[in-house]
Amino acid sequence: MSFLTIEHLEKSFGANRVVKDFNLGIEKGEFVSLLGPSGCGKTTVLRMVAGFETPSTGRIAIGGKDVVDLRPNQRNIGMVFQSYALFPNLTVADNIGFGLKVAGKPRAERTARVQEMLKLIGLSELGDRYPFQLSGGQQQRVALARALAPSPHVLLLDEPLSALDAKVRVSLRNEIRAIQKKLGITTIFVTHDQEEALSMSDRIVVMHGGIAEQVGTPFEVYNRPATKFVANFVGMLNTLSAEVIDAATGRVRIGGTEATLRRPLPEGKVMLAARPEMISLGLQPGRDTVLDGTITSVDFFGSVIRLRARVDGSDLAFDMFNTTEEPPPAPGTDVRLSLLASDLLLIGEN
Repeated sequence: MSFLTIEHLEKSFGANRVVKDFNLGIEKGEFVSLLGPSGCGKTTVLRMVAGFETPSTGRIAIGGKDVVDLRPNQRNIGMVFQSYALFPNLTVADNIGFGLKVAGKPRAERTARVQEMLKLIGLSELGDRYPFQLSGGQQQRVALARALAPSPHVLLLDEPLSALDAKVRVSLRNEIRAIQKKLGITTIFVTHDQEEALSMSDRIVVMHGGIAEQVGTPFEVYNRPATKFVANFVGMLNTLSAEVIDAATGRVRIGGTEATLRRPLPEGKVMLAARPEMISLGLQPGRDTVLDGTITSVDFFGSVIRLRARVDGSDLAFDMFNTTEEPPPAPGTDVRLSLLASDLLLIGEN
């Protein structure tokens, strides 16, 4: 049985159903991300687990105990908010120890636990400072330590990195994951950033319109999207219109090129998709499908260069590594692209 169980969870605000029959089981120590666009219901699910919202229907159990009727402070849950929510008039140490003080823990126990948390987040020398004297990343570390100090059963993270700049965000997400693994705490992380979800999670729940469209590991969600929405939302996607020649074997025609997907397809025309990394410049070993196109744009991202080519009426994005010996082809250059047909994703019928 899962440590955290969510069954048939629903939430309506008036006539608006924002969460619809949501089901999820999370194992002890697992890191699960709720990923989706704004308004998809992911934060509402988190708030119902925390006890800040009451479900319209459904069950939430932690360690086998139903907590739907318990107040937030009775659920033994730690929560980190996007806005940090630190007390400006308290020092870093007092912020971290606030929950322990409310719980009536002895001063000596509070002091020892606060020092332990300060060491865990790498701010041992800053306990006497106030929040306004810290950077955004440091403040978020303090918010994390405050949530962890009472040793909660479950940690909830509500887009905690979205207010930080890109470099700090990458650094802090690695720290959060390392701390979570070290403590072995069951964690739900809400984000709209697919890179965060893919890099941090044991599993991802992709949400859309209040529904869990797919639940799976980052590898599964990225490489085997269950729905068209998941395929388009997670990662960049190139789309190609294809005419099915032999539905049983998956033989198709893409422009003037024939390819075999080696799996059954519907009759008629289909929409196929390819990730940028599935497409290579030039003829490459192991790639069985060749497309002719013309470079339309070149974007330099440091170690990686993203190019776009016009192929049979579609713009295909693909990547190449930056090297000092080989500059990328300029816009207007005719090129040949190669890919493995069996990698193509079927995302719909035309």
